[in-house]
Amino acid sequence: MFLRPGFLEHDNHTIHPDWRLTLDYVLLTVDISIFEKHIQTRKCILVKNSKKEDNFINNLIEAIKGINTENIQSKEVLDQIIQSLTSTTERIWYKHSKVVNITKNLKEW
Repeated sequence: MFLRPGFLEHDNHTIHPDWRLTLDYVLLTVDISIFEKHIQTRKCILVKNSKKEDNFINNLIEAIKGINTENIQSKEVLDQIIQSLTSTTERIWYKHSKVVNITKNLKEW
């Protein structure tokens, strides 16, 4: 068994010299932590070549055209414009996308 020295995630091992066996081997125990991890089971998609995809693209184009870029005088104003575009894009995305369950046999649309 090889352990990477200094790698805290996997460097939890203990050598027990007092547990020496008759063949002069020393037992080694290794503690491996297993953490619970959230696995996403749903995602939003746009069906390719669908009316909803066309509507999404058209709405997004209109949102981008509606951005006023003539009076950007500070970083804060630019940040506000970017934040506004981000939230508009997310709203348009969720309006036109379809929620599907993720399975191991999921095919891309």
